[in-house]
Formats: sequence, structure tokens, C-alpha cells
Amino acid sequence: MAKKKEKRKHLKKKLLHKYRLVILNEDTFEERISFKLSRLNVFVVGTLFTVFLIAFTTILIAFTPLREYIPGYSSTSLRRTAVQNTDRVDSLERVLTANIVYLDTLRKALTGEVNIGSINRDSLFDQFRIDPASVNLNPNKQDSLLRVEVANEDKYNLFETATSSGSFVLFPPVTGQISQNYSLEEKHFAVDIIAPRDTPVKAVGDGTVIFSEWTAETGYVIILEHAFGLISVYKHNGSLTKSQGDLVKSGEVIATVGNTGELTTGPHLHFELWSEGYAINPTQYIDFE
Repeated sequence: MAKKKEKRKHLKKKLLHKYRLVILNEDTFEERISFKLSRLNVFVVGTLFTVFLIAFTTILIAFTPLREYIPGYSSTSLRRTAVQNTDRVDSLERVLTANIVYLDTLRKALTGEVNIGSINRDSLFDQFRIDPASVNLNPNKQDSLLRVEVANEDKYNLFETATSSGSFVLFPPVTGQISQNYSLEEKHFAVDIIAPRDTPVKAVGDGTVIFSEWTAETGYVIILEHAFGLISVYKHNGSLTKSQGDLVKSGEVIATVGNTGELTTGPHLHFELWSEGYAINPTQYIDFE
């Protein structure tokens, strides 16, 4: 016990022993500044200064833009831009997926991979047919008043469109002899019309160009979208005069007859007509000769 007390007294004496720190002029040895210090004072002041320095540095890093210069920290604007770019990429991926599905469906239609017998319209009609006895067809008061109002408005209407009259005439793209007819059995959903090279190919009706590109098998191809869900396809062209997105009128030149593509056998036009996703026989609506 006596030794422990002596050690404590010795340690206390060392901590509290006074020292004098003097700053002298080197030339004149004149005393400028002097401090009375002890080991305990130096330790306390050093500890407080270290804690203050750590706290000050932490505040600078946490609440000032200086943290952006420290490796591993990113700026707020950079994070905001990254989030916006992530949302933009996600939207573009959804649009790309929708376009891939659309182009794949269109490719199957153009290459004849559509199974015509896969959908039975009669069965669909039977499935959704409504019993007439369960439907009340008697007009109510509001319906009668609306009919009278519409009849009075149409009474003096001097303008009639082709759709209201029910007439929709298709213009022949080219005239010539048909070398191969439309055939479901052979999966030839088109007619091949023989025509001299560079003969103008004309649009069968008003519409919009939805495809105008080169393909390896069918050469230069142009596809038009018309009213009433009608699509016309023109293959093996020698050249194209319209681009995707162009609006065309009935009878307007959109291409020239050629012999392009791997599946061609001579200058001719491979013409397809599609209605609501189903291939139809063009000769039932157009006179090519």
C-alpha cells in the first residue's frame, strides 16, 4: 500500500510540476513571451484541440460542398442526374420492348408466318353473342330527342365523304399480267404482277408510309397504312421515292418496279393487302389488267 501511495504522489507531482516556456530574441536574448505549463495542462489543451479539430472537420464534410472533393462522395446534382437518367433508360426500355413486339408481328405478317386458321371468327362471334330477348331495344326519350336533332343537322349537310357513303376505291399499283396468284395453301399472300423495269409503282389509296427500307430477301420494300385498318405492301422494288412517315395520296408514285432481293425471279411487283391483320386477296378489290 505504501508503494502505491508513493507512485500516486510521484505521478501527481510529475503531472502538476510547473515548467516555464520562454520565447527569447536570438540576437539579444531578450525575453519576449513566457508561459507557465504543466504536463496536465498540455495534455488537456491538446485533447480539447484535437476534439475541436475533428468536430470542425466533420461539420465541414457533412454540411458544406467541400465533401464533393473527397473521394467516395458524389454531388447532389450528380445523384439527381443519375436518377433522372435511370428513369429515362427505364422508359426507353419499355418503348423499345413495345417496338420489338410490333416489328416482330409485322415481320411475321410480311414473311407469311401468320396462321390464318388460328383464329375462328365464327367461334368468337358465338362466344360473345348476346341473346336479343335479353336486350331492350325500345328507344327512350333522350334517344328519340337525339335522333331528331341529328336528323335536322344532316338535313342540310351538302358535303358527303367517301366513308359516309360507304365507298372506298383502291387504285391499281401497276397494270400487267399476274404471274402468281394469291394462294392460302402455298402461303403466298400476294399477287405478283409482271411489269417492265422502272415502271412507276403507285399507292393504292391515301395513307402513311410505315416502312420504307431494304431487306435481303425481298429487296426494296415499302408499306402503307390506310384507313379502315388496311395495309398495302410493295416488294422487290427497284427504288423507293417515299420515306417512313410520309403522307401519300391515292395514285401517287411511291416506288419503281425492279428485281431486287434474293427471292425474285425477274422484274415484277409483289403486292400484298392486309385487313385488320388478315391477308386478303387483292384481285377481289383491284383490277390489275
